[in-house]
Amino acid sequence: MAMAASSALQPERCLLPLAGPRRRHQALRMLPPRLLVLPHRRRGAVRRFSSRDGGGGPAGALEKRSVVPEVAAEKKGGGDAPAEEFEEEEVDGALELRWPPWEGLPERYRLIGATSLAFVICNMDKVNLSVAIIPMSHQYGWSSSTAGLVQSSFFWGYALSQLPGGWLAKLIGGRTVLKAGVLVWSLATAVIPVVAGFMPGLVLSRILVGIGEGVSPSAATDLIARTIPLQERSRAVSVVFGGLAFGSVLGLLFAPPIIQNLGWESVFYIFGLLGIIWCLVFESVQELQPGDNEDILNLENTSAGSNGHISSSVPSKSSDSSLEEMTDSLKDVPWGEFFKSKAVWAMIYTHFCGSWGHYTCLSWLPTFFSEELNLNLTDAAWVSILPPLGSMVITSIAAPFADNLISSGVDTTKVRKICQAIAFLSPAAFMMLSSVDLGLPPWVVVAFLTGGISLSNFALSGLYCTHQDISREYASILLGITNTVGAVPGIVGVALVGYLVDTTHSWSMSLFAPSIFFYLTGTAVWLTFASSEPQDFNKLASESLRESNQ
Repeated sequence: MAMAASSALQPERCLLPLAGPRRRHQALRMLPPRLLVLPHRRRGAVRRFSSRDGGGGPAGALEKRSVVPEVAAEKKGGGDAPAEEFEEEEVDGALELRWPPWEGLPERYRLIGATSLAFVICNMDKVNLSVAIIPMSHQYGWSSSTAGLVQSSFFWGYALSQLPGGWLAKLIGGRTVLKAGVLVWSLATAVIPVVAGFMPGLVLSRILVGIGEGVSPSAATDLIARTIPLQERSRAVSVVFGGLAFGSVLGLLFAPPIIQNLGWESVFYIFGLLGIIWCLVFESVQELQPGDNEDILNLENTSAGSNGHISSSVPSKSSDSSLEEMTDSLKDVPWGEFFKSKAVWAMIYTHFCGSWGHYTCLSWLPTFFSEELNLNLTDAAWVSILPPLGSMVITSIAAPFADNLISSGVDTTKVRKICQAIAFLSPAAFMMLSSVDLGLPPWVVVAFLTGGISLSNFALSGLYCTHQDISREYASILLGITNTVGAVPGIVGVALVGYLVDTTHSWSMSLFAPSIFFYLTGTAVWLTFASSEPQDFNKLASESLRESNQ
């Protein structure tokens, strides 16, 4: 009886999916208001309003969402609205959810998400060699010094591309530079198996991987500076650069089984293909243009002082700029004022110190776990996943921690100093415990290193936000400067660790002691000289020029 009554109350509900838009609309209007919220209706169903909605032009073509659009139309119109004013998207007579699911997100968020995915692939292509180097060394008879040379060659290209990447990102936009970088490093990764037996060719391919990946941080910094306000910046930086940790996890997770089942060559083919696919998909992400809609920042009218977005002084130039314009743009950069700033020098040295610990551990931990803890290739790679996995957890904590402090009124410089101090002192302390012979079991050493390296990701809310804090206009160039110096440990440190391991046979002296030194001295310099106060380098350059002319 109850079921029959229920069915009698809702005959239209059963018929609506089968009716056309006009009849369905008429049937809905005959129902009592309480029956308008239908259980089968999907949240977020799409209505397309015609230009007769009153806005006309582009506004009338906008897609609008409503849980129960019929109710909204009833309240707004107050009478019978023509059924032609809207139509529903249907698949087999049922309402369709928008696909892909990120379709309704503001463009700046979609762009940040795509950039983060590029960084995921970036570190997958960076760490694949740290796993593949073990079977490659066995096949080609490489010593630790030779393996260190191969791994460090990546950072030669990485260092060379930092300043050009920052300048190009400012000149033609981070989007174009990022796409070119991903394509270069992906193609260079895919050719590694072909040239692996020829050392100059292998070194050159890794240099090209480094060049492609080297322009990416500056390109991402340019995107963040252009699109993200100060109150969201820590989270944006963490989402983008946090992709590096996730990429390390995926690379270390999938590289061993791929190598064991398909051979070490296959990991380079597969990972290289992923980057090429990303380039093709990235074309579907809309480029931010002034005035596209309310969710996309208007770079023409936004002032840095009013809402924390980048000022209009950051131009968005097309990629067909003439050589003369590019040369003039390079001359316009106030290079001298950068190096007069104590805050910039603090960023440079701090970046160097953080990179020493990060790059040496990233390159050598799988070998350390394999030789020192006597783990096989798969187990060593699985254990190596723990630090970047912990880094992802810490990133999700550090970013809102920093943003909430800033939003609550805490001085930005103080927040950046707190975060960076945590990022350096934590790994220094845990490496000290790991390097001293305390008779600790292997799992405790793994836990110490995981905790220390994970906490170093507080730097994403410290150092890595400071470039945008002090100058949104030159953020990408400043990161190019600091990252150039920060790439030196990848060249010197990674090779030096291999040499020291061959000569001292001590991982404590080779891997941990130098990192501890740089973490401690970097903390002292950062706490003394770092600042997030905005600096108008163009104004400082003009004042210096007037003083010199007087």
